[in-house]
Amino acid sequence: MNKIAASELILNPDGSIYHLNLKPEHIAKDIIFVGDQNRVPKITKYFDSVEFDIQKREFRTITGTYKGKRLTVISTGIGPDNIDIVINELDALVNIDLENRVIKKEFTQLNIVRIGTSGSLQNDIPVDSFVMGKYGLGLDGLLHSYVAESIFETEIEDAFIKQTNWSDRKARPYIIKGSQILIDKLSGDEVFQGFTATAPGFYGPQGRVLRLAIQDPSLNNKIDSFSFNGTKVTNLEMETSAIYGLSQLLGHNALSMNAIIANRANGTFSADPYKPVEALIKYTLDKLVS
Repeated sequence: MNKIAASELILNPDGSIYHLNLKPEHIAKDIIFVGDQNRVPKITKYFDSVEFDIQKREFRTITGTYKGKRLTVISTGIGPDNIDIVINELDALVNIDLENRVIKKEFTQLNIVRIGTSGSLQNDIPVDSFVMGKYGLGLDGLLHSYVAESIFETEIEDAFIKQTNWSDRKARPYIIKGSQILIDKLSGDEVFQGFTATAPGFYGPQGRVLRLAIQDPSLNNKIDSFSFNGTKVTNLEMETSAIYGLSQLLGHNALSMNAIIANRANGTFSADPYKPVEALIKYTLDKLVS
C-alpha cells in the first residue's frame, strides 16, 4: 500500500492533523459544525461533561457528552475553502493511519450537522424559523476540483442554469442532496426544507453592491424565483454545498440547519437574533440523541 507523502498529509510535530490540531481520539463520530468560534461554547454549555477543548486559528474544537451521547463541536470559519480543510482533515483522522500514512482498511463514517444563521429568500419563511437544506446548491465551484460528477443532481442543475441564464464565465452550479438519514432524524413540523445556496463570497457573490458593480444585478431575483418540483431556494450562505459534496464523496452523512434571522424578501430582521439560534441549538441536540 502506497504511503501518503508528508507534503500531502501534513502533521504537526505532536502528530496531530495540521490545521485542526487534532488527533483521532479527540473527536466523536457525531459532529456539529458552526462558523463562529464563539458559538462552540454556546452549544457545549449544554453538555453533561467536556473531555477536550482546543483551538488553532479559527478552528475551535470541544468534545464531550450530551445526555450520554459523545459529540464534537467544531468551528469551521467562513466559506467553502475552510470546509475543504475541515472535512478532509476530519476524514483523515478516522480513515487514515496517520503514523504509517496509509488509508485504513476499515471505513469509519461520520455524521455532520451544521448549525448556522441565515437570511430567508422567501416571503413565507419568517424570521426566527428553522430551515433545513434538503439540497445544497453550490455556486462556489469547489467540488469541480474533485471527481464528483456521480453525485451531482444534473437535471436540477440544468434547470437552474437555464432559468438564471447563468454566465459560462462562472463555475457551473452543482447540486448535492443532504443525507436522507439525517433529514429523517432532524425533520419536524416547524422546519422548512429547500435548496440552501452556497456562495463563494459575501458581497458580490450574494448580490450586495457597495462600490463594485456585479456581473448580474438581477441574479438574486432569479435565484429567489427558482423552483424544481415545488422545491425552492430557501436561503443563501457560504458553506452547505461544500459540506454536502465532500461528505458524500468521502462516505459521510451531512445536513445543514439554519436559524433564520433575516428575511431578504420582505426586509425584516429578528427582534432578538440570539433567541432562534439558541432554540435551534437545543432542537438539534435533542434530535441527535433521540
